[in-house]
Amino acid sequence: QLFIKDLHFDGVPVRIYLPREPSAGKRRGVILFHGGCGIFGSIRSHERICRYIAKTSDSVVVSVGYHLSPEYKYPAQTLECLTATVHFLQTADTYGVDPARVIVCGDSVGGTYAASVCQELVHRTDLPKVRAQVLIYPFLQALNFNLPSHQKNAFTAFLSRERTVHFILKYLNKDCSLKEPILAGSHVPKGVNLKYREWINPDLIPEVFKLGYKPPLPTAFLPQVHEEVPELFECRFSPLLAEDAVVCHLPDTCIVTCGHDVLRDEGLLYKKRLEDNNVRVTWHHVEKGFH
Repeated sequence: QLFIKDLHFDGVPVRIYLPREPSAGKRRGVILFHGGCGIFGSIRSHERICRYIAKTSDSVVVSVGYHLSPEYKYPAQTLECLTATVHFLQTADTYGVDPARVIVCGDSVGGTYAASVCQELVHRTDLPKVRAQVLIYPFLQALNFNLPSHQKNAFTAFLSRERTVHFILKYLNKDCSLKEPILAGSHVPKGVNLKYREWINPDLIPEVFKLGYKPPLPTAFLPQVHEEVPELFECRFSPLLAEDAVVCHLPDTCIVTCGHDVLRDEGLLYKKRLEDNNVRVTWHHVEKGFH
C-alpha cells in the first residue's frame, strides 16, 4: 500500500512514506519527529506509527531521523528538524503534497521539536505556512518541576519526575549532580519566576487535575546552578517561554495529554496559552494513558 524510501533533506536523514494508490488531487503532508529525550529513538522505532498515519489518512509522511545527543550536541536536533521541515515545505509538490496542507507532529521531545519548529517559522514569509501542529504529550518547559502532574506522577514507570531531569542533563551533556537543585527549582532566579508566572503556574491548571496537590516550600536560588544550564531558559528548549507576539501566529494545534504522565500539565499550560492568543486548539486527554 505504501512506497517507502530513505532520503536526505539538506543532509538530514528522512524516511518518506507515499501511498501507492493514485490521488485525485494533492495529498496532505505529515512531518513526524520521534520521541526519546533526544538521546533514544530513531526512524525505525516509529516505523509502525508512520505507516499507520500514511495509510489511514492517505497522507505523505516524512519521518525525520535527526542525529542524537551526546554525539551531536544540542541544539543540533532542533536545527535538523527545522532544516528538514523547510526542505519539505519548499519541495512538497515533488511528492504530490499540497504545500498549504503540511502539518508537523511529534511525541514527547518530538513534540518539543514540533512546537519549536512552528515558533521558528512564524515570521518566515518565504515559505508556505505550516497548516497545523500535533503535540503528543510534549515536553515544553524546564523551569518548574513541581506542577501538580509532577507530584501526582513523580514515581510513574518509565518517565518519573527524577528521570525527566536526569534525561535533560544527559541530553545537554551536563553534570548529573545538578539534578536535585533543578528538581527543587533552585536554578531559576526570582525575577525569571516572576516574569513567567502568568504562563507557568499551578493556579492555571484546572481544579480537576489538582486533587491532592501541595504547593512546594520556597527554595533558595543558586546562581552557580543557573549558570550551568542557560539552555533551559531558551524558547528552543522550553517553547512555553515564547512571547505572545510569536504564540499568536502559531498554526491550528492538536494537543494530546495523558493522566499518568509527569508532562501532562505542560500540555495543559500550552493549551491555555494558545487559546488566550486566539489559536484554535483541539485537546485529547487520555485519563488512563501513560507517557
